[in-house]
Amino acid sequence: MKKINDYSSYGCYFSNSGLWNKVKSVAQKAGVKVVYAVLLLYYVAIDENVSAGDKAKIYGALGYFILPIDFIPDITPGVGYADDMAALLWALKAVWDNITPDIERKAKAKLHEWFGTIRESDLKLF
Repeated sequence: MKKINDYSSYGCYFSNSGLWNKVKSVAQKAGVKVVYAVLLLYYVAIDENVSAGDKAKIYGALGYFILPIDFIPDITPGVGYADDMAALLWALKAVWDNITPDIERKAKAKLHEWFGTIRESDLKLF
């Protein structure tokens, strides 16, 4: 299987409606960690101070997440979101310096709205 080192080319699959529809349909199955990664990336992407290059990386990773056909199908028990998480982590590492306390606060607030009480340990990404 070919290893992907750059998810930027998947940006053409990104749309706001596609992202929120995907999150809505998979949030419980994918889990808090995946949704937290998505939210962090989304809030970084809409920050006007973030470079176009970093936004391209984010939209690529989110586009891969939205894409219905993955290297590992999402329905595969136990590992279905592993490739999606790899794409999200790739983008997070690339743009980590853009994640402000305000972005973290917004992402956590949305998680609490959708999932209820969240343990801080559930949010450890690296």
